[in-house]
Amino acid sequence: MGEIQDMSAVELTEGIRKRTLSSREALESHYRRIDDVNASINAVVTQDRKAAYAAAANADRMSVAGGPLGPLHGLPMTHKDTHNVRGLRSTQGSPVFKDFVPEQDDLIIERLRAAGVVATGKTNVPEFGAGSHTFNEVFGTTTNPYDTSLSAGGSSGGVAAAIAARIQPLGEGSDMGGSLRIPASFCNVVGFRPSYGVIPMPSAANAWAWLGRTGPMAREIDDIALFMSAAAGPSPLVRTPSVLSGADFAGPVVGDLRGVRIGWSPDFGIGIPVEPAVLQVLERQLRVFEEAGAIVEQASPDFSEADLVFQRARATDFAAGLGDLVREHRGLVKPEVIWNVELGWSLSAQDLIDAAAARTRLEASVRGFFSDYDVFLSPAAQVLPFDATLRYPGSVAGVASETYLDWMRSACVLSATGLPVLAMPAGFTGEGLPVGFQLAVNHYRDVELLRYAKGFEDRTRCVDVLPALLTTSITG
Repeated sequence: MGEIQDMSAVELTEGIRKRTLSSREALESHYRRIDDVNASINAVVTQDRKAAYAAAANADRMSVAGGPLGPLHGLPMTHKDTHNVRGLRSTQGSPVFKDFVPEQDDLIIERLRAAGVVATGKTNVPEFGAGSHTFNEVFGTTTNPYDTSLSAGGSSGGVAAAIAARIQPLGEGSDMGGSLRIPASFCNVVGFRPSYGVIPMPSAANAWAWLGRTGPMAREIDDIALFMSAAAGPSPLVRTPSVLSGADFAGPVVGDLRGVRIGWSPDFGIGIPVEPAVLQVLERQLRVFEEAGAIVEQASPDFSEADLVFQRARATDFAAGLGDLVREHRGLVKPEVIWNVELGWSLSAQDLIDAAAARTRLEASVRGFFSDYDVFLSPAAQVLPFDATLRYPGSVAGVASETYLDWMRSACVLSATGLPVLAMPAGFTGEGLPVGFQLAVNHYRDVELLRYAKGFEDRTRCVDVLPALLTTSITG
């Protein structure tokens, strides 16, 4: 591989600031890699090379001028297709919006631009981000760089595949029920779902929506911190209790697991099925935490009502955000989205009262857990990357899936808690498929979470194992 494709975002931006590398050179490398591998994985679905080269040229002029530069200055980056990027087709993976070109950036894109990112294109998503397998009727299916016959996960599957394939080192995704964490596990990268409001998510439908989050994906924990230094912080558009800002994430992350109390659960204490091949990898790697000085015990919060909390909050958000669209374009919307919207419409006042009470009890359980432990450790995904021609796995470890969400419960139950959660590479099966851990900490302990994850990363460096796509098809 070329040297530029091997670089982390920290290394790339440092090189551009010091002018040992130009933004244009980084962009040319970025597009060469897209040309080399994208036909095999279908991660990048829209490009605007003319605008990107103009932005890179402007970044290089700024570098020469010697003024203040943003933390992501000159860095080429594709963006998730559920995020509006002004002047760039933004489809949501839906036929309804297949030709839509927004005039305004979403807040996360606005912040990345202000930090110096060069927008280069869009990455594939499931329709409206619904589901953790990336396919849609507009662009087709995104596949996994470690085995191009398998799923890359979703809904941030295009971003994860692009990062794993070394198209770019860093990108933004979003996560309601695992959309950062499951593709991270499938593609051997890191996906970080921050605490509520750390990266605000303005919503025209519900300013108090709490379940969905925006966050970064990368190959390195230090790159996650770099992204957060640029993107975190309050917005007048969203009133949130977050006490964290970009400055809290600045600087290199120093990994430290000494004395950290970890509660590990293979099934979340409620019998969530997980494929044996996933657990074999994760249980073998528990010793890494112990060798680094952590105390690992089997323990879990009480997740017995987490499914109810998640399902009703998700259904409410879908009905609020997509209800009018389903009414107007029902024939163009995939059945999983319609099911979620109709579930939201069906909820009674008593259903919502019960969900609020269950969420209150879930939060009490979380508080009790973190009075004894610093980290909750669990499988990021219940399954290995699966056949990309499927809509979703029909069963997990012999347990049939009743809905398209059942195989995602490992992520969904943690979404219900609202906690900050990070999925990261944990190792590989004998067949070379990635497996990921999921680490959760107490609310607004996001910075500590990165430190704990870095302690594991430093000792394992799973990310250094290249995808089969690169070892078999890229020679220089």
